[in-house]
Amino acid sequence: MTIAFTGGGTGGHFYPIIAITEAINDIVRERRLVAPKLYFLAPEPLDQKALFENGITYIKIPAGKIRRYASVQNLTGVFKTCVGVGSALMVLFRLYPDVVVSKGGYGSMPTVIAARWLRIPVVIHESDAKPGRANLFAAKFATNIAISFESAAAYFPAGVQNKIARTGIPIRKALTRVESEGARQYLALETNVPTVLILGGSQGSMKINESVLSSLPGLVSFANVIHQTGQAHFKNVEAIARVVLAKDPHASRYHPFNYLSEISLQRAAGIADVIVSRAGSGTIAEIGLWKKPAILIPIPESVSHDQRSNAYAYARTGAAIVLEEENLTPHILASEVRRISNDPELAKRMVAGAAGFTDSDAARILANAVLSIALSHEQ
Repeated sequence: MTIAFTGGGTGGHFYPIIAITEAINDIVRERRLVAPKLYFLAPEPLDQKALFENGITYIKIPAGKIRRYASVQNLTGVFKTCVGVGSALMVLFRLYPDVVVSKGGYGSMPTVIAARWLRIPVVIHESDAKPGRANLFAAKFATNIAISFESAAAYFPAGVQNKIARTGIPIRKALTRVESEGARQYLALETNVPTVLILGGSQGSMKINESVLSSLPGLVSFANVIHQTGQAHFKNVEAIARVVLAKDPHASRYHPFNYLSEISLQRAAGIADVIVSRAGSGTIAEIGLWKKPAILIPIPESVSHDQRSNAYAYARTGAAIVLEEENLTPHILASEVRRISNDPELAKRMVAGAAGFTDSDAARILANAVLSIALSHEQ
């Protein structure tokens, strides 16, 4: 049995794949099946450690990003995708997987096109409230379509509605639980003050980083701040923060990290009173599972079509408030964090809103479906 995965170039596409493979490996052990061969076909490996730990072989498949606006780079993107289709055809013909699982994104296009031509079953999973173009394209020939938001179903063609099922967003096992025990000591946090956890997405967010730095004196005046800056932004943020807080008596409450490991994230989430985050679907699912009040700052629609839809779909549960980028001022972030931290009733209502939003068994539901198709195809 052979299973191939593919997805675009962000953690939002990649880490749900890791969650599904974790569940597949668990089910295979439980049912004493022959372990499948697992492959990840994409332009970049993203997290080689996670691939290795889950027994997934990475194979590079070129793909080009097609922008939503007129650009010369679109010509390059089309060329790269055509090259990628040829490469994917050769790889899939050699491997001939029993099923291809696609998370969407531009990086998935060559592999799903090749799978279609080779008549290999395709399963797609859409994490966002508004589906991306890659999954809308693949939906026409997909065997199964899994969605995370009920609202996503309306965007798919009428002819595929019978293939759609809401499964939720697969989350890695390590992040389905939080660790509050010993978290303050582990992260060197001050006691008797609230804690805010700030997440900028898998690559960090320059805009959120700038907002945090502008609001930093106000934030540390009443709270510990755990700030995941992103690898590329860390040194610059740390240097500016050092200057901003040079004479601040509460400077030790600020804790910047370029990246939060699974253990660090478990503990940071466990101790956080409020989480400030981008509105990637995977991050929202994790926040919902952690049952933490949230402030979501979506990427503007001119840059990304999905995050704004995700943010407002989640906010309708009462679990979060949404701050648009253009409304962020040097003090509004700190004042909103303070408002939630100082209002136990509001925080309680937000926690209640988060309950039930995330399907903790989404990865296992998808893993069972994928294995069922793979076993049928193999036979």
